Amino acid sequence: MQPPSMPPPARGFAVVDVEASGRSPWRHRVVEVGVVLLDYPLLRVEAEFSTLVDPGGPVGPTSVHRITQEHVAGAPNFREIAPHLSDLLRGRILVGHHVTCDLGFLVREFARIGVAVPDAPTLCTMALAGRVLGDQLPGRSLGACTAAFGLPDFPAHTALGDARATARLLRCCLGTPAGGVEPVRAMIEGAQRAVWPKLRRRSAAVHTQNRSVLPAALPAAPPTAPVTPGAYAVPCAVPYGVPAPGPAARREWA
Repeated sequence: MQPPSMPPPARGFAVVDVEASGRSPWRHRVVEVGVVLLDYPLLRVEAEFSTLVDPGGPVGPTSVHRITQEHVAGAPNFREIAPHLSDLLRGRILVGHHVTCDLGFLVREFARIGVAVPDAPTLCTMALAGRVLGDQLPGRSLGACTAAFGLPDFPAHTALGDARATARLLRCCLGTPAGGVEPVRAMIEGAQRAVWPKLRRRSAAVHTQNRSVLPAALPAAPPTAPVTPGAYAVPCAVPYGVPAPGPAARREWA
């Protein structure tokens, strides 16, 4: 499902996932981004967005995300999708599995084009799943968490596949007594107050390039695809539990 030219009214959740050329937001670049918009309070899917992104350099560990240099040829660079992405995230709680990692990459990409990302409320499904299941959780990866809740397999290490799986996991967590204690209503109000920049669009149509249009060149990801040892070394260079860099750091990056 591709979103309309203008996103739905901004109230709810934006579940985000990025695939990157490495583990460091400071040294590596986004090569794919996926967003699933959920409404509030029912958490119904309102729209989805995904695209490969030309990083302007090496794509990194193809063995993990299965994206090659040929696949990003003709894909938009981050500056081209930034106005639409800003519109999608505006007014919403940002959700991710290890959300500080995905947000760290997005903050850095926006900073490269001179845009400061506001301090918007976030929810981390890794933390929520750990709180709900505790010692019953066999691991903290997205695959381990979704399996623990009995959710279906998904094409791991694809931005939209991971975002969809994270959205399903969010529903499960918030629907439990332990996960549902999050002050979501207050966070929704906080998200409404976060001031996202209104960026000028180059055209009304959003330039995207998706995996689905490259069936011969870009094989479908197997469910919960294994990660080649050493490909990323660790899932992300932003340690879990560490907030994304604040406005001062963002100005330095720009």
